[in-house]
Amino acid sequence: MFWRVFILTALSLINICLFGRMIWGPTGLVEYREIKNQHAELQKHLEAMDARNLSLSREIRLLQSDKQYMQKVIRKYLHYVRENEVLYIFDDAIKITSGGAHDDGKN
Repeated sequence: MFWRVFILTALSLINICLFGRMIWGPTGLVEYREIKNQHAELQKHLEAMDARNLSLSREIRLLQSDKQYMQKVIRKYLHYVRENEVLYIFDDAIKITSGGAHDDGKN
């Protein structure tokens, strides 16, 4: 009778320890949920990067094959002008193209 109670108690303690490890251990349910959330965030980030990659690939193809698109981009971002044209750059345009880092001499 004593050995039966001793064995049942020992097995109960082992089960409690294993249950605790299953929930809070290094490979437990808590860790699993954190990893699952990280996976979801990385999946969203990957989808965004894929979309950006596709957009950049399209732009590269256009720049390589479409002369009019290339001229449009050069004129827009590098402020090139054709012969007999005048380019007006306003303060707001400088702030937008340079990311807001505009030094107008006022401190």
